[in-house]
Amino acid sequence: MYSANVINDGDFTKTIYNLIKDNRFNDAIKVLHGIPESNSTRAGLSLLAYCYFYIQDFNNAASYYEQLMEIYPENDDYKLYYAQSLYQACLFDEAYQISNKLVDKDDYKGQITKLQAAIKYSQEDVLSAKNLVDSCPSDDPDKEVNLGCLLYKDGNYEEALLKFQNNIQNQGFKPYLAYNIALCYYRMKDYGPALKHCADIIEKGIRDHPELSIGMQTEGIEVRSVGNTLTLHETSLTEAFNLKAAIEYQLKNMDSAREALTDMPPRAEYELDAVTLHNQALMNFEQNPTEGFEKLQFLLQQNPFPPETFANLLLLYCQHEYFDLAADILAENAHLTYKYLTPYMYDFLDAIITSQTSPSDAYQKLDELASRHTELLRKLTKQVQEHRNHNDTEMIKKTVMEYEECLDRYIPVLMGQAKIYWDLENYPQVEKIFRKSVEFCNDNDIWRLNVAHVLFMQENKFKEATGFYEPLVKKSYSDILNVNAVVLANLCVSYIMTSQNEEAEELMRKIEKEEDQMSFEEPDKKYFHHCIVNLVIGTLYCSKGNYEFGISRVMKSLEPYNKKLGTDTWFYTKRCFLSLIENLAKHMIVLRDSIIQECIAFLESCEIHGKTVRTVAYSSFSDENESANGKETVTYEARKLKCLLMKLQNF
Repeated sequence: MYSANVINDGDFTKTIYNLIKDNRFNDAIKVLHGIPESNSTRAGLSLLAYCYFYIQDFNNAASYYEQLMEIYPENDDYKLYYAQSLYQACLFDEAYQISNKLVDKDDYKGQITKLQAAIKYSQEDVLSAKNLVDSCPSDDPDKEVNLGCLLYKDGNYEEALLKFQNNIQNQGFKPYLAYNIALCYYRMKDYGPALKHCADIIEKGIRDHPELSIGMQTEGIEVRSVGNTLTLHETSLTEAFNLKAAIEYQLKNMDSAREALTDMPPRAEYELDAVTLHNQALMNFEQNPTEGFEKLQFLLQQNPFPPETFANLLLLYCQHEYFDLAADILAENAHLTYKYLTPYMYDFLDAIITSQTSPSDAYQKLDELASRHTELLRKLTKQVQEHRNHNDTEMIKKTVMEYEECLDRYIPVLMGQAKIYWDLENYPQVEKIFRKSVEFCNDNDIWRLNVAHVLFMQENKFKEATGFYEPLVKKSYSDILNVNAVVLANLCVSYIMTSQNEEAEELMRKIEKEEDQMSFEEPDKKYFHHCIVNLVIGTLYCSKGNYEFGISRVMKSLEPYNKKLGTDTWFYTKRCFLSLIENLAKHMIVLRDSIIQECIAFLESCEIHGKTVRTVAYSSFSDENESANGKETVTYEARKLKCLLMKLQNF
C-alpha cells in the first residue's frame, strides 16, 4: 500500500489537524469543504487529497493530486501520489504513464519500480512485472514478497508459501503476510492452517484496534460504519474474514460462513469492497436470491470485479433455470468469456443452456465432456497406484488432489446428463447413467444421494433407495436438522413402503425432538423438517387413494401455522387438496362430512395465517401484478379451495 504525505501549511486551523490525528478524516473533509479557499490553496488541496486517499476514495484523491501536479509541476511528490492514486483506482494505463515521468529520477526509482511492477501485475502482464521486481535491490524486503506474489499468480502455491513464510520469519508478524500465507494454504486446500492464520489476523485486529468493532454486528450490537480507512486496510481484517467465509463455504458450514461476513468491521453497503459484496451475494443466496442476483449483476458492471463473479452468475442463472438470461450474459460478454471461464466451464455451461432447446445435442456435448473426464480419472488412478508402489508420498498427495479436482468437475457433467432424462421421467435411463459412473463416484455423497432419489422415484425399488439414504442420514444423525428435509421424508416413506414402520417412527420422533429443542433455543426461527416429512407421507397416502388418512396427516403437519406455513409447505399441501377435490368432483371417492368440515376449518386457519405468505418464491424476473392484488398469497388460494369444497359439500 502506498501512502501519501501531508504538506503542512500553517494557514489552517488546529482543528483540522486534530481531526486527522484522531482518524476522523470524513469530518476533516467536511470542514475543509466548508472553507472556500481549501479548493485553491496548496495546503487545502494537499489535505483534501490526503484525507480522500486515507479513506480509500482514490478517484477523489487522484483528482486533487492532479490539480496539485498541474499547479506545482516542479513538485515530483505530487506526481508520485497522483500515480499511486490512479493505480489504487484501477486506472492502470494512466498510472503507468504518470509514473514514467519519474522513472529517471534517482530519488524515486525504487518506489516507481515497485509501483510499475504492481501495475503490470494487476494487468496480468506477469513477465513484465517479474522483470521489474528482479531489477529491485536484493536488500529490499518487499522484493521477496513480490516474488512470492508472482509465484502465486503462476499457480506455484507451495513455492509462494515458502517465500511468504521466510518473510514473516524475517520481518515478524505482518497481517498482509499472514493473509498471503493463509491464501496459499487455501489454494492448496489445506484449510486447517489457512483458518489458523486468519484467526491470528483477527485476534491481532481485536487486540490492537477495538475501535473497529469486530464481531459486534453479529452479536446484534448497533454500531456505526468504520469506513474504508487505511487502518482497516493495514489490518487485513476484511481479507481475513472473507477468506474465512470462503473456507467455511467450501466446508459447507453455511452459518459459519455468513457469521464470518457479519463479524468483519461494519461498513455501509456503499462502502463494501467487491469481494465482500460477492461473498454476501453467494452465501446469502438461499435466503435472498433476488438480492444475490442484483449484487452479482452490479459487480459485473464494475472494474475490476472478483474473477469468480462471471462464472457464478452464469451457474446461478442455470441453477434457477433462467437459461435465456445466461445465454444473453454469455453473448453480451464474449470478452469476459475467454478471460474468466475455463474451457471446461464454457463447454459445461454451453451444454446446460443447449439442453433447453435441444436435449439430444446437449446430451452429446455432456457425453463428450464426461468421456474426457473418465479417461483422465482412470489415468490419475493409475498414477496414484504407481506412486504408492514407489512410496512417493509427495506425488501421491499431489495426484490425489488432481483426482479430486477432476471428480469435482465430472460430477456436475454427470448430473447434467441425468437431468435430461429425469425431466423426461425416464428414471431407468437415469439409473443406467449413474451405474456407468459407479467406478469413480461410489464414495461421493452427491452421487449417492441422486442414486437414492432415482431409485425412490421408480416406486418399486424402495429397499434399494433405503440402502443409499440411510448412510447419508446416519452420518449426520446427531445433528439431523442439517440433513435435507426431503431426504428424511423419502427415507421415512421408503421405510413405510418396506414395512419398517418402527424405523420410520423412530426417525420422526428424532426429528420432532430436535425441532422442539431448537424452537426452545431459537423461538423465532422456523423449522420445516418434521412438517415436510409428514407432508410427504400424507402425499403418499393420498396418491394411494387413502385420502382420509393422507389429508389428516397433511393438515396435522402445518400445526402450528405461524411456524410451519411457508411457500414450499403450502405448495405440497394444496396439491393434495386439489387432488382430493378433483376425485370428489368425479365421484371417485367419498369422504365423511366430518372430514370435509375438518378440511374447511383447516383452510380457514390457513386464511388467517397466510396473509403474508407468498405462494410463489419471489423473483426479480417475475411479474409483480399478481402479488400486488393479493392473489399470490396463501390466504387467497385457501379461500378458493374452501369455496370449491363447500360447493361439493352442497351437491
